[in-house]
Amino acid sequence: MLRKLGFLTIGLFDEADPARGHESTLEIIELGERLGFDSAWLRHRHLQFGISSPVAVLAAASQRTSRIELGTAVIPLGWENPLRLAEDLATVDLLSGGRLNPGLSVGPPMNFDRVKDAIYPDTADAEDFSYARVERLLSSVRGEQVTDFEGTVGFEQFSRRVQPHSPGLASRLWYGGGSLRSAQWAGEHGMNFLTSSVVKAEESEDFAEIQLSHVRAFRAAHPDGDKARVSQGLVVIPTDSASAEQRAKYRAYAEQRTPRTRSPQGPARMMFAPDIVGSSAEIAERLEGHAAFREIDEVAFALPFTFDHDDYVQILTDMATHLGPALGWRPGL
Repeated sequence: MLRKLGFLTIGLFDEADPARGHESTLEIIELGERLGFDSAWLRHRHLQFGISSPVAVLAAASQRTSRIELGTAVIPLGWENPLRLAEDLATVDLLSGGRLNPGLSVGPPMNFDRVKDAIYPDTADAEDFSYARVERLLSSVRGEQVTDFEGTVGFEQFSRRVQPHSPGLASRLWYGGGSLRSAQWAGEHGMNFLTSSVVKAEESEDFAEIQLSHVRAFRAAHPDGDKARVSQGLVVIPTDSASAEQRAKYRAYAEQRTPRTRSPQGPARMMFAPDIVGSSAEIAERLEGHAAFREIDEVAFALPFTFDHDDYVQILTDMATHLGPALGWRPGL
């Protein structure tokens, strides 16, 4: 039985009119709340025509919604100062009334050799992009001491911990991982775990089997065991109310992406899950046969990156009114 239904969007925009693209994303989040979705997640993109500042967008969304949880999937910490990010996350969490679910990942920024001089002109070779970067963020979000100075200077007061502090935020931090090591690490550090449509082929070349091994490794390492939270982020495209033109576009999109799902890709041996296109009944049947899906009760289905606003309205509406109920979910209205 599916307990929580969410969706993920990249928030694409036209370079000539970026405001409209961001407004479209906010409207989609508002629609998600009206439809009863439990969560809305934003993907992170730098130097591209997608949302580069999801925390800022979610701050705006927090003022236009009242119930839906707001997440990032994921913020690549290689671009961030953990202490400064902790300040932003706590601020938005308070503005949202405790609805923020930050998803994080580590590793060097994408295309690091080409951007390192712009991001870290003096410290690129010394930056630590390991899990230690997440630990720094965790410490700050949990309200642990970050400086030995505390007191008053003139009329100004200073704190030893990051301000503002949002007490419940640490329990809503997620790690987005695609390997056994990352799954185990997230569990050992008491985080929640985001598993997406991309995993590393380590012990198998069957996507569902790989993802299942990650879910089990995470929960085996987590203090909460089988109750530890896992969210799955496959690409599913229900067509119940789609027009003939939309159905053709959706199937062409999935077919174009299918070849990469047949074998591990690149030196890292990444495996991609096939996009699932069809009626909600057909998608539900496919998901119920998916080994990893059977062991989770939360999803954040990823919206295709290049579709139009009206397409997203149709897809989300079908998810909430057809697919979710077919999976045992009930809207949180």
